[in-house]
Amino acid sequence: MNITASQIQAFRSSLKNAEAPPGLGCALKGLWHDANGDWDAAHRAVQSGNSEDDAWVHAYLHRKEGDIENAKHWYRRCNRPPATESLENEWTAITMALLEKDPDVRST
Repeated sequence: MNITASQIQAFRSSLKNAEAPPGLGCALKGLWHDANGDWDAAHRAVQSGNSEDDAWVHAYLHRKEGDIENAKHWYRRCNRPPATESLENEWTAITMALLEKDPDVRST
C-alpha cells in the first residue's frame, strides 16, 4: 500500500500536540521532535535506536546542524548517499518512507 497525502498530513497534524504520538519508532519520533524545533530531543530519539532508519534520521539531523562530516558518517551507516536536496524535502522523503514501512502509525 502506498502512503497517501492524507496519511502524511495526519502525521504533520500530530505536530501540534504537546507530545509525540504513542507507538512511534525512534526514527519517526526523531522526525516529530525535529519538526517541533527540538533538535536535542530528536537527536536523543535516534541515538536510542540502532536501525538503518535511525541512522538515516541521524544523518539528516547532523546535516541540518551543519556538521557535514558527521552527517556523511551516518549516511554511510544507513547505506545512502549524502542528501543534496533541501532539508524540508529530505524530511518529507524520510517521513514518507518510514510511514510507508510502518502501517500502524499511518493514522497517527
